[in-house]
Amino acid sequence: MDPKKSEDDHRAGLLKLLGTRVGEETASGDWHTVTQADIEKFADATRDHQWIHLDRERAAKGPFGATIAHGFMTLALIPGIGPEYDYPEVKMVINYGLDRVRFLSPVPAGSKVRVRCRLIGVVEAPQGVRLKEEVTIDLQGSDRPACVAETLVLLVA
Repeated sequence: MDPKKSEDDHRAGLLKLLGTRVGEETASGDWHTVTQADIEKFADATRDHQWIHLDRERAAKGPFGATIAHGFMTLALIPGIGPEYDYPEVKMVINYGLDRVRFLSPVPAGSKVRVRCRLIGVVEAPQGVRLKEEVTIDLQGSDRPACVAETLVLLVA
């Protein structure tokens, strides 16, 4: 069998399948606790040691009443606690980009967040299929999400 034809068939099948799901909520993850230890590790990894993330005493008296996760940490949780792309024809999943990111609510240490995704676009790409998803990071106990973003994901088929 011609491997190129097989790849094209996989891509076409995936494109057709996902095309039927545009507009649907495709994933809703479990609640995940954002710990102070997680925040400290992220601060070290990014070298962002601002007091609102690390100084518990000062943060308790500050505008949020506690230390808070970095906005980019909240965003970075998407691949780990977000959707799993379980399609046999997909060889790998690659973060392709972001559009329209907004941080709407602070995430205090000890809070729980979860990721919800709605598929808003599917296009063929040279290596597979590119998805555009509307991602909402919910903050347990809050009417406002912690973050909303449009993510672009490449499914290599």
